[in-house]
Amino acid sequence: MTQESIKSAVKERYGSVAEGSPATEDAAMRRIAEAFGYSPQQLASIPGDANMGLSCGNPTAMASLREGETVLDLGCGGGLDVLLAAPKVGLSGRVIGIDMTEPMITLARRNADQAGAENVEFHLAEIEALPLEDEAVDCVISNCVLNLVPDKPRAFAEIFRVVRPGGRLAISDIALKQPLPDELGKDLLAYIGCIAGAVMIDQYVAMLREAGFQDVQVTDSGADLNAYALAEDAPSCCTSGINENASLPIATTTCCGETAEDKTPAEAKTLHKRMGDLLRRYDINRYAASVRVFAVKPAA
Repeated sequence: MTQESIKSAVKERYGSVAEGSPATEDAAMRRIAEAFGYSPQQLASIPGDANMGLSCGNPTAMASLREGETVLDLGCGGGLDVLLAAPKVGLSGRVIGIDMTEPMITLARRNADQAGAENVEFHLAEIEALPLEDEAVDCVISNCVLNLVPDKPRAFAEIFRVVRPGGRLAISDIALKQPLPDELGKDLLAYIGCIAGAVMIDQYVAMLREAGFQDVQVTDSGADLNAYALAEDAPSCCTSGINENASLPIATTTCCGETAEDKTPAEAKTLHKRMGDLLRRYDINRYAASVRVFAVKPAA
């Protein structure tokens, strides 16, 4: 898997989620979000389409956002965390969403308009090349996205560049507790599903320190990755391919908005079958964890 092939696959799969109207008003998607730390009140405060069941934590809950701050959300998706951060920073603050998939940016802007959020903006860009000036933001948040970035050292260097001295990083992500079996580690669908691209917790800490961050903490949240299997109860095609051991977000979202009978591409069906086979044989919780990541850029 080359970096470009990985990026292309990620764009295609997550772009299709945004374009497919993934039935996010469904109770199953809310249960997934709640399992990873969102309150029912938070979810009720934003448009339903902002929550696509792709989270692995709630970064806004640990970011200690303050009024007037500028916040950057990396891989903003449909705008879930951007819209939750917006009232915390107030009209004197600003929240910037970055995503590399155009359908996600389109969806996020639509959700922001529906929510009446006036202090948010969205940009189509990659994390490794952020369209921001140096020291432009107070806090960087992200939700289950950094594991998808092939060149993580470059991404962390870019994050460090745009954070102001004394600013911070507060993200939710997937990291490894032990090395993956080769079958999982080399599987492209497992990469898209936020597992094969994850790094060991100790390696995560080391890369942040190498980028220049201090007070680095990467801790296991204790959340059960099998929470993604809650989508099993959703009355939509998002249940297609789900099995009793489903643990990866991509397994719940690849064909959203399509029917198995007439719209699901043959390739998607093959990928679902492949992922279902992998999940029947491996307990993802044994290898990976939902982690809380916090770090500070040294003050000038």
